[in-house]
Amino acid sequence: MASGQGGLQPRKQPRQARAELTRQRILAAAAHVFAEYGYAAGTTNRIAERAQISIGSLYQYYPNKDAILVELATRHLDAGMAAIACHHDEGRPPRPLEEAIRGYVRLSIENHLDDPQLLRVMAEQAPRSPELLEKMSRYQQSRTAYVRELIENHPESRVDDMHTAARLVVSTVELTVHQLAAAPDPLAPARLENELVAMITRYLRGGSRGLES
Repeated sequence: MASGQGGLQPRKQPRQARAELTRQRILAAAAHVFAEYGYAAGTTNRIAERAQISIGSLYQYYPNKDAILVELATRHLDAGMAAIACHHDEGRPPRPLEEAIRGYVRLSIENHLDDPQLLRVMAEQAPRSPELLEKMSRYQQSRTAYVRELIENHPESRVDDMHTAARLVVSTVELTVHQLAAAPDPLAPARLENELVAMITRYLRGGSRGLES
């Protein structure tokens, strides 16, 4: 693990296409190495070998494997935030509640399908630099705001505290998808989607109140 904040920053920001291609090769190689070997055994030597570059060339771009893992985590968060922005429903007529929740759940599952083992390494072992922590916070805030907009003033919603409900939905979906997508016996994406949608829609429609009455 890097001891200082500066050890988590890339050394070199590519200015030429060739340099950018090299950086992309390093990141792609690191994603495979971390997913295959885990964080502890995912050494820079293995990453350089997979990228087919010298270890010296790798260190021109990243000071250590921590910095590489942080950039992979940052890119994952950026992709998730961009996906949310593309699915923003502002100005559209409200969709049926189940359909709106299905869209959000599917978005979350699709964001975890590419390489669930790598995502597990990033979530559980990536160094937490101040920049990454801030990005993670903004990511959660954007998802909470998105879900709140989906359910707020929706005619089918029966929850009283919209902010708490949105946070519960986001946490439930993120943690469930993260855990089950990378499990040794992962649930099929369609089954996972259907069960999460059913559970969350029932909660938002006041299903727990119905059970209590």
